[in-house]
Amino acid sequence: MARSLRRIALIVGAATALSKVAGLLRQQVIAAAFGVGAAYDAYNYAYVLPGFLLILLGGINGPFHSAMVSVLARRPRHEGAHVLASINTLVGAGLIIVTLLLLVAADPLIDLVGPGLDPERHALAVLQLRWMAPMALFAGLIGLGFGALNAADVFWLPSVSPLLSSVAVIGGIGLLWWQLGSAITLPAAGVIGGVVLAASTTVGAILQWLIQLPALAKEGLNRLQLVWDWRDPGVREVLQVMGPATLSSGMLQINVFVSLFFASGMPAAAAGLGYANLLVQTPLGLLSNVLLVPLLPVYARLTAPEDRPELVTRIRQGLMLSNATMLPLGALMVALAVPIVALIYQRGAFDRSAADLVGQLLMAYGIGMPAYLGRDVLVRVFYALGDGNTPFRWSLAGIALNAVFCWAFTGGPTPGWGLQLPMLNAGAAGLVLATVAVNLITCAGLLLALSRRLGGLPLRLWAADSGKLLLAALVGGGACWWLSLEVAWPAGLGGLLLQNILCAALAVGLYGLLASLAGVPEAGQLLRMVRRRA
Repeated sequence: MARSLRRIALIVGAATALSKVAGLLRQQVIAAAFGVGAAYDAYNYAYVLPGFLLILLGGINGPFHSAMVSVLARRPRHEGAHVLASINTLVGAGLIIVTLLLLVAADPLIDLVGPGLDPERHALAVLQLRWMAPMALFAGLIGLGFGALNAADVFWLPSVSPLLSSVAVIGGIGLLWWQLGSAITLPAAGVIGGVVLAASTTVGAILQWLIQLPALAKEGLNRLQLVWDWRDPGVREVLQVMGPATLSSGMLQINVFVSLFFASGMPAAAAGLGYANLLVQTPLGLLSNVLLVPLLPVYARLTAPEDRPELVTRIRQGLMLSNATMLPLGALMVALAVPIVALIYQRGAFDRSAADLVGQLLMAYGIGMPAYLGRDVLVRVFYALGDGNTPFRWSLAGIALNAVFCWAFTGGPTPGWGLQLPMLNAGAAGLVLATVAVNLITCAGLLLALSRRLGGLPLRLWAADSGKLLLAALVGGGACWWLSLEVAWPAGLGGLLLQNILCAALAVGLYGLLASLAGVPEAGQLLRMVRRRA
């Protein structure tokens, strides 16, 4: 099984790496064309609802994907085809209604998400939302189809498919640049640029759905017909997992709404959050897919009482590998925040002031990196156990906590709004710190709940090993910070590249040495794998 998991992880990792590189290139193209101007700032508000559905329903490791894998992995192929057709019919009907709602109610929805937007950004965001409304329907179909493919042990296509979305956006902006040239950055081109961004994003979602159809047909899972059968045991089981899981993941995404609500009174904050979030999601998404896609079917097959020791072992494996990768990555993001942002984005319309803004946000994100992936591991264990209610309850509590923390750290979306705590006002970075605090609390709560569910987990041992990895990451990050500040690095792109490479190499080298001496088995396993690949 270990060899099989490594093979799957390699396939998923390679495919996801291609998608993430394409996503990073897409964001670089957007940054060069629009910077933190009105077109991209408004796009972040318009995208939050359709993008929320695409991530929630269509994303790898999302609730639709997880529910399909959890149920179909234990069923014969012909039953899976019937279940998929039935779920597609039920979900598709509901999402058509959601699509129409986004089209009709775009204006009040943007008011709800961004109450502090100026008239220009508000009007542009409404227009962009209407262009992206069809993504609601395709999001659900994407997640269900890719879940069925993963259950049939097809991993490459689902992991590489987001590349198509990036290619569509890059192509759209390329055509716009060909037509407008340097005038693309002018305010007069804002509406055209905003529409191109939105329309190409929708085209990318449609391509993600189309690419899965031949693979589903090859696996005998594709039935292009309407099947109204909600009484089928497999369909009911999927719905039982999918319902609470969707609500739980939805609650997590609602935190994005909360952040944008408070960011709407801060010029360029939404654009800055979008750029910083991409830098976090690129490695996080890669490592999440490498860890969770192979482990989720394993968790689903280890739910019997006699398999409990093996399940606990696999849970530890997921959590410790999460810590072993996320802790040094977070330390690097804190130590090299501005140089990383400047290297990747600072060109065209994206100037030094934009790099400083995004760098502050990236530093705040880096503090919470381990909690992001650790929470995902725990949630997937609950899904495998058929329990979507516990993650839902914790996610619901997280929304309330996030609103309180955002309020305390920023003071509100507009001047004079509500509670004012100037000693805690951290601006846009406060929104990120609020999310980090919520993720840490939620992760701890889920771990304690899982320990009770399984009759006890060796939490002290796991905490001790995690503490060793944290200390190693802090030493590596501190050395990286010192080297970055003390050396007079050459100016220009070459100097930034040299600074990032040498400082990161020092941090990773120190972390690897200390982690190997710490005696954490999963860290040793990870380092041996890296050495073999190198």
